[in-house]
Amino acid sequence: MSVRESSGKHEYITTNGVKLHYVTQGEGPLMLMLHGFPEFWYSWRHQIPEFAQDFKVVAIDLRGYNDSDKPTDKSAYVMDEFIKDIEGVIKGLGYEKCVLVGHDWGGAIAWNFAYAHPEMIERLIILNLPHPAKFAQGLRTPQQLLRSYYIFIFQLPWIPELLLQSSNYQAIETAFKGTAVNKNAFTQADIKAYKNAAAKPGALTAMLNYYRNVFSQRILNPNRGILEVPTLMIWGENDTALGKELTYDTTAYVRDFQIKYIPNCGHWVQQEQPELVNQYMAEFLRT
Repeated sequence: MSVRESSGKHEYITTNGVKLHYVTQGEGPLMLMLHGFPEFWYSWRHQIPEFAQDFKVVAIDLRGYNDSDKPTDKSAYVMDEFIKDIEGVIKGLGYEKCVLVGHDWGGAIAWNFAYAHPEMIERLIILNLPHPAKFAQGLRTPQQLLRSYYIFIFQLPWIPELLLQSSNYQAIETAFKGTAVNKNAFTQADIKAYKNAAAKPGALTAMLNYYRNVFSQRILNPNRGILEVPTLMIWGENDTALGKELTYDTTAYVRDFQIKYIPNCGHWVQQEQPELVNQYMAEFLRT
């Protein structure tokens, strides 16, 4: 089964001046899934059919990724725009609120959306992306700065694009298989799907522009209030990019907070350990 045929129906929605591609399956309350870098909707392939039994699951390609629009201006890739995108998707699909699920950059957007529009979120589920205040604190430590070295490389013009696309996008494969604990979680077909998405015209620069704006906006603002949205964090303990210590004391920022650690699992937690992730998500949604 090809990527195009798998895991639901492919649709488009226009929001905040961009056309976003998404995959949807199921009916009922809305569960909106936001992927990370360098992924696309496909990173939720193990969760979409599972939760489509009880929800209308919608996994979008974020702006700049895969089959979604790719604005050329670097200024199009800032948190204020991402928040407007998500608000428009929820309302455009005919809903007032959703269960919001985010991993990596999708997690960063989900955290910020929860602060901007808590009334639009029933439950928040974050996978391997710390609370913004905790991340800001972490970037003041030598160990996290070392883990986040790639963020600083990505600030350079055109060189990161060349590095990512060299040797048939070998860096994309290395990002997944090189950092995963469970290497078997990614088939060659999976890796090909990610490479093909990154190879679409304008995609690499768009994806990197998320990072190129990261220091000029409030995404890493350490001054955060108490979030009232019930929140579950799922964390693969062997994440090479984000230290486990970034999860500690998150309760200082989230009133109703649960965390589930998954040992022997890297950053790509919902793909490396999909059964456990699905179990923890389902338990959280039932409580």
